[in-house]
Amino acid sequence: MFALSNLQGMAFRKQSRIKILILLFTTICIITSFSSCKKGTRTTPPTANLKQEKVVSKPSVPEADASGFCILTDSIPDVILEIRYFSTYNFVGKRVDGYEEPIALITKEAASALRKVNNELKRKGYRLKIYDTYRPQCAVDHFMRWAKVFDDTLTKSIFYPDLTKKQIFDRGFVATKSSHTRGSTVDLTLVDAQSGKEVDMGGVFDYFGQSSHTDFAGVTAQQHSNRMLLHDAMVRHGFEPIKGEWWHFTLSNEPYPDTYFTFAVKRSAIHPNQ
Repeated sequence: MFALSNLQGMAFRKQSRIKILILLFTTICIITSFSSCKKGTRTTPPTANLKQEKVVSKPSVPEADASGFCILTDSIPDVILEIRYFSTYNFVGKRVDGYEEPIALITKEAASALRKVNNELKRKGYRLKIYDTYRPQCAVDHFMRWAKVFDDTLTKSIFYPDLTKKQIFDRGFVATKSSHTRGSTVDLTLVDAQSGKEVDMGGVFDYFGQSSHTDFAGVTAQQHSNRMLLHDAMVRHGFEPIKGEWWHFTLSNEPYPDTYFTFAVKRSAIHPNQ
């Protein structure tokens, strides 16, 4: 009887030790798991997430620094210039602030891409006519002041006959910032090299309305073809269009995507010693 009791006691103590070991092991696992969570243990290889988290940013430059720009005609001597904001033939009706000379300034990268467009279209019998390229921030500010003077409707019949100035602002035709101010946007059209006449695009530059949309259905088949000739050449050489303006293109890989420059449109901004 004593032997049987002794065996039962030993068995009980063995079971107790096993239960304690199991409990201790479970506790260690829980503590380890909690500690891992606190340390942010990854379940995927670190390199996989590092690749996703990598942010590539281009260095910022001072807003008054024109060292990355050139005069467009130095790069493409045979372009035709009609810098509208130097003249009074624009939606403001007067020369726009910041346009001190009738020249086109543009980033060197955009000029290089535009030269390829020029070479392609020249072989097809066309020349490029430039309405606007770099636009200083003070010019954009001038547009904003103009948009707020509701009784100034001098150019309404030409550029916005179906809209009020408030609608021009609300629909984004005029805004506080412009891609032009970053230096790699160009407004342009085509000229027939033989006749010297502008190609018929079915609408005028800076017209605020539906007919300025690249895919506007109201133009003729020939006018649409002309728009697409310009559009396709620009896209082929690295520019992005916007749907609302058939004449407007921005270099896809623009060098200064976050900088809105302030220097005036004048030769001395590029060649200060001349």
